[in-house]
This record gives sequence, structure tokens and C-alpha cells, in this order.
Amino acid sequence: MNQIQSLQLGFKSFLNLTSFTVAPRNLRSGVLRVKATIARPISSSTKKPVLKAAMGANPTVIKEIESLRGDLSKIEAMTVEQLRTTLRNIGASAKGRKCELVSSLKCFLENKIDGESSQVIEEQVSSTVCVETLSNGDQVQNVNTVSDVQLNQRNKRRSSSKSETVEGDNKVVKKEKLSIESDEVSVENLSRTRRKVSSKAASITVKTDDKVAEPWTVLAHKKPQKDWIPYNPKTMRPPELTRETKFMKLMSWNVNGLRALLKLEGFSALQLAEREDFDVLCLQETKLQEKDVEDVKRSLIDGYENSFWTCSVSKLGYSGTAIISRVKPLSVSYGLGMSDHDSEGRIVTVEFDSYYLISGYVPNSGDGLRRLTYRITEWDPSLSNYIKELEKSKPVILTGDLNCAHQEIDIYNPAGNRRSAGFTDEERQSFGTNFLSRGFVDTFRRQHPGVVGYTYWGYRHGGRKFNRGWRLDYFLVSESVADKVHDSYILPHIIGSDHCPIGLVIKL
Repeated sequence: MNQIQSLQLGFKSFLNLTSFTVAPRNLRSGVLRVKATIARPISSSTKKPVLKAAMGANPTVIKEIESLRGDLSKIEAMTVEQLRTTLRNIGASAKGRKCELVSSLKCFLENKIDGESSQVIEEQVSSTVCVETLSNGDQVQNVNTVSDVQLNQRNKRRSSSKSETVEGDNKVVKKEKLSIESDEVSVENLSRTRRKVSSKAASITVKTDDKVAEPWTVLAHKKPQKDWIPYNPKTMRPPELTRETKFMKLMSWNVNGLRALLKLEGFSALQLAEREDFDVLCLQETKLQEKDVEDVKRSLIDGYENSFWTCSVSKLGYSGTAIISRVKPLSVSYGLGMSDHDSEGRIVTVEFDSYYLISGYVPNSGDGLRRLTYRITEWDPSLSNYIKELEKSKPVILTGDLNCAHQEIDIYNPAGNRRSAGFTDEERQSFGTNFLSRGFVDTFRRQHPGVVGYTYWGYRHGGRKFNRGWRLDYFLVSESVADKVHDSYILPHIIGSDHCPIGLVIKL
């Protein structure tokens, strides 16, 4: 089979609507046995004796804890050593950075017992009375899904009489003073399961993996604000529109090499069409050459016959953008109409009845920020002016990899990336000046103002595994149609690239 035939077959698989599954690839079967030493039910009348027992009946420690419980703001002023001493005194983990230690202590103190009989709690395999801190210092916060479990594969830790240990396949998580009563359950029905504290031992059998199956549901940020929450598409997307409402569903994805994506065994990227039923898909960084485009276009399946591709001619196998649509556009154009910017295949524009749609791949400032000046003084202003010119006739939607994490909420480690391409002050200011200040709306941020959602994770240092990412992919829309946006969303579970797809549902 020659290369072109292979590519054709691959693209047909790419557009196959029958075999797509969005379950995390890394989730495999395994059995964990939870051995619990169970405390008696706690009521308001028994709260203090239990607290004394947990701290060895040390009156000084008890007095300190009660003082902190009365004024949680005191915790922020404590030193790292004071935090660790206090956490050890209450039998909790004392590992991690200061923010994690503060979070753990607050979580312990805020875990007050309400009610008059047994305590009913939301408990997942990954959750404890307070936030767990693993041996490597990474924090795992309580979330509403069983798949948010981080397990240490190397270091088994044994519990005391007031703790429990999760064992299985050399994976162990220590849990503090937590007990549950439950029947055998599966991953699918654990996310909102409620269980009661009981006075007898219990065991749970679950299917899991040695890393978080849905890491995006854990708040991952080096400098989180108190009101920030992680983005979860399962719970944060609005209900679908009815058939009576006219709308279009648009999607965008930096595939980081289309041919490499097609070669992934068992992978079919546009199988997500079966689930998302999109009208238009915009692609960036296809890395195709012009000689391959016609063969790829001939392999498109029924329903998405309209496709428009542009490739880099100055550097082969680099950059490249495309738009694939089931709706035939009124017109199509390529580039910005400026030779200085149009040799790398970064812009495709299609015109529909109600708006223009642009699939764009903004130049990265590069190693050593060698293209930063070009980016902020030439490319960004030119793209902005191009969009404003289109906007004179109808609204514009710009989507794609815009290579800028605009705010600190849009990047896991803002302090460590001040001079990294994509988060320099110059790029962020240019993003605001050339796009947001000129009347274009960041649809995801407007819909989710305090939500941490990433669209890109570097391959090094377990970026995706621990949700240490960047939000570089956007849907920007003209202010005149911003109120017509029904949903702006991220699909972090779709793998195959270092970026994930994003989507927009807009009413017509």
C-alpha cells in the first residue's frame, strides 16, 4: 500500500462515525480493596471527644485547633513549619507546598459535622476528610467523580488505627479517619454516590488506573483564587437546543500533524461527529503539503463534502489550516491578502449567510522569543485589521490556536512562564489591544468567568496527566452576536494531539 492509499484509508477512518469512544484511553481494569477502620457515627454532641482522640488528648493542640477553627484567616499567616506541625498533630499529611498545606488544614477544620445522628458525606475513592497530598507534593482535591484518584505506585504507606489504606496492584493511598459503607460499585455510577459512615468494616471494588482518569476535573493551578473551579464538560454544558431553534455547531482543533493523528491505532478523530454532530470543523497545524490535499479531499465521507485547505509553502510540512463543513459556504478565501503573512498557510476564511468564520493559527513567538516582535507588531495588528474589515459586512467568528494564554487563570504556572512564548506581557497585551478591545468577545471566558479550563498540555513533565496546561484555543466573536452564543466548551477527553478540541454552539 503506497503512502497516498494509506492516507486515504486513514482519513476515511478519521471520518468514520461508528467506532468513536471518548472514554479515557488510560482507564483500565483493576481492583482496589479499601480496608477501613471505621469510627462511630459523629453527632454534634460527640464532636469534641472525637477531636481530642484524633489529637491524642493534647490540650494545647486542641486549644490551637479550636482557635484556628474560629478564625480560618489565621491559617494564611502561619509559616510552612507551623502548618506542618499542626497537620502532624491532627494526624494529617504534612507534605507539599504552603498552598497545599493551607488547603489541607482548612479542609480539615471546615469539615464540621452537622445533623443529629450519622454523618452523610459525598465520598469518592480519591477523597479524604481533607485534601490529600501525595508523596511527590502534588495535591488532589475532592471532586465529584470516582476517576479523580491519584495513586502512588512505588511507595506503600501503612495506616495507623485512625486511618485506612487503599491497596491493589502496588498502588496505595493513605486516607485519614474516613470510613464508608457501600456495595460493590463501578466507575460509571460512583460519581454522585452517597454513602453513610458506619461502625463496621467495608470494602469497595472499583476499576481504576494509576493516574487520574479525568484530570481536568481537579483544580490544577500554581496560584489559584478562592472562587476558581475546574472545568468539567459533563456538568457545565447547558442543555442542547431543540430542533425548533436554528443554530450551528462549530468545532476547532489544533491536530499537531494530521497524518500523525491518522496513524494512531484505533483512533478516529471525527468519530466525535457522532457525539457532537457538528456542522463545521476547523483544523490548525495540519502539517500537510499541497500535493496531498486533493487525495485527502477525495476521501471525505458524505455529509462533509465541503473542505478548504491551505498549506505552508515557505516551509514544507509546517503549519497549515483547514475548514471542513457540511454547509456549503457562500465564499472562501485564504490568508490575509498580504504576502508577508501568507506563505505559512495560517488563515482560511469562509462566508456563511449570517457570519464569516476564520480558522486561524497564530505564529508562535518561538524559542528565545525570536518571533515576538513580528507577532505583536505585524501579525496581530494585520489579523485584527482584516477581521474588522470583514465585520463591516457581517459578524465574524475567529477560532483556532491563537497562541496566547490571556490571563493567569488560563495557565497552570503563570509565574514560571512570564518570559515563555504564549504568556509574555507583550503577547497578552497585544491580544487585549488587537482583539478584545476592538469588540471581540472571548466566548469561553464570558460563559465561565471563574473556571480553569485548558486546551493545550506539553508532552513533557506529565502535563496532561496532571492537568498542567494552557488555554491557547479560542472562539472570539463579534460583540453583535455574542448574545447568540449558546455554549462555548472544551473537550479535554479527546486525545491524539497536545491540544484538545473546542466547540461553539451559536444561534442563527
